[in-house]
Order: sequence, then C-alpha cells, then structure tokens
Amino acid sequence: MSSGQMPPWLQEQLMKLQQSQQSLQSIMTQKQHLEMEKAETEKALDELKKIADGDAVFKQSGTVLIKSTKQELIDELEERGELAKTRVTVLQKQEIRLKETLKEQETKITEMMKGGSIPPSSAEDNPRK
Repeated sequence: MSSGQMPPWLQEQLMKLQQSQQSLQSIMTQKQHLEMEKAETEKALDELKKIADGDAVFKQSGTVLIKSTKQELIDELEERGELAKTRVTVLQKQEIRLKETLKEQETKITEMMKGGSIPPSSAEDNPRK
C-alpha cells in the first residue's frame, strides 16, 4: 500500500462511517427541534389553562388568527405534545442504535488498519480478491 493511497475496502468503510455520523447528526438535530416544540407546547398549555373558560382565545393559522374555544385549543396542544413526545422516543431509540453501529464501525476500521489487509468477512464480500 503506497503512502498516499488507501485501499478501496478501507475507503468504503470510512464512507460508511461518515454516512452513519451524518445520520446521527440529523437525528440529534430533529430530536432537539422536537424537544423545543414540546417545551413551547407545554408553555402554551400552561398559559391557556390560566385563562377563564369564557375568555376569547385564538389560534394562529399561517398569518391569520382564528377564534376558537379554550377546550379545543387545549385538546389540540395536548395532542401535539403527545405526538412530539412519541417522535422523540423513536428518535432516541434510533440514536442509541446508530451510536452502537458507529462504535462497531470504528472498531472494525481500527482493526483493518492495524492488520493492513482485508478481513475475512470483507474478502468474502469482495469477489475481486
């Protein structure tokens, strides 16, 4: 192996590692966005529960405010909060799986680089060898 060239099998493993890292970053960004949405929904619910039942309430739809009832808004916000909570749970599970995959990929790459040759499992996948 020349000093400036990486073997194709190592390049492939590094590319898979990079894709996994990008997926993890995307999941973490989505999760952070959902956590913020969940917090905003909870704050809106708290404020809504403070007002009297007969008071006028409005919800925003695009650039327009639409008159609604307190209970309709509470139901809508609670549903939105539950949906965000569920999506966060799913993303947390994906994050855990991806972190495990990344650890495995890093270990595999390290072993491949120490050995300097294609591991037996990769040799089977590569018919050119």
